[in-house]
Amino acid sequence: MCTFDAPIARCETMHQMVLLDETRKECACEHGCPPGQVCPLAGCFARHSGLYEAHPEISARGQPRAHAAMH
Repeated sequence: MCTFDAPIARCETMHQMVLLDETRKECACEHGCPPGQVCPLAGCFARHSGLYEAHPEISARGQPRAHAAMH
């Protein structure tokens, strides 16, 4: 059994459920928001994401970095 406690909300612009434990930029990249898109959830996202600092092998677009050193 798995428990998932991340905050979520519905984005009325993209008509999708989104995670709020990421930054607005990460969410926009993940859900394909165009540049300049007005975000109805702009004040709800995390100010800083720990994902990329904790996992340097992942790029800002969620893809493995080609040059990342794996130890």
